[in-house]
Amino acid sequence: MKDNSLIYGIRAVMEAIEAGREFEKVMVQKGLTGDLYRELMQKLRATGTPLQMVPPETLHRLTNGNHQGVAAFVSAITYQPIEQIIPMLFEQGRNPFILILDRVTDVRNFGAIARTAECAGVDAILIPDHNSARITADAVKTSAGALHTIPVCRATNLFQTVKFLKNSGITLFAATEKGNIHYHSMAYDQPLALIMGSEENGVSADLLKISDHLVRIPLLGTIGSLNVSVAAGVLMYEVIRQRNYRDIPTD
Repeated sequence: MKDNSLIYGIRAVMEAIEAGREFEKVMVQKGLTGDLYRELMQKLRATGTPLQMVPPETLHRLTNGNHQGVAAFVSAITYQPIEQIIPMLFEQGRNPFILILDRVTDVRNFGAIARTAECAGVDAILIPDHNSARITADAVKTSAGALHTIPVCRATNLFQTVKFLKNSGITLFAATEKGNIHYHSMAYDQPLALIMGSEENGVSADLLKISDHLVRIPLLGTIGSLNVSVAAGVLMYEVIRQRNYRDIPTD
């Protein structure tokens, strides 16, 4: 199936940059030289575009034309800076609720999580610019259009950005089977960020270390974990229950 988000060729990618398009990532062949290549790299670095240096075989598999050593996936959305969103939420008198997705790479899971997040009133989704699902038309479709509504923020260094959130007065809750606190036992009425990790590896160790609370969802069967989109839904709606519907019993 043709990927309509893929463009290739040095000039085509530079024209897209000049037109203000955002990219999920740009792949550049190792060993490229020349004036056009240097100009492209300057533009990519100036815009903070996620960049991956790859062997020529990778580009050959992706394209069926003259890629000139460059291919790029155009994003289906416009990313927003979390550093501007947090102060704005506080200025508006809001109680920030941020969702952090650490290495969630499955496009459909990502879309499903975004759909639930929008329904739950999450203020923004934060993701790393590497090891994250590409936000394609399929992701937008799975999200039922939520990815065009809820702000999505991308971090070059997720750890440092999460530290910024913490220093801004955001309490960090990491969902992990390593947690010794039942998720029902916590209070979620303060400004918070909920961290969800990949199904394979969970939340990364450095994020667990700086989190304020490690919470778990009890599992009564024999399977070791919930699908990440289901787990995210359970936790997001516990936050909403506590903030808006405290009279609803938990049992």
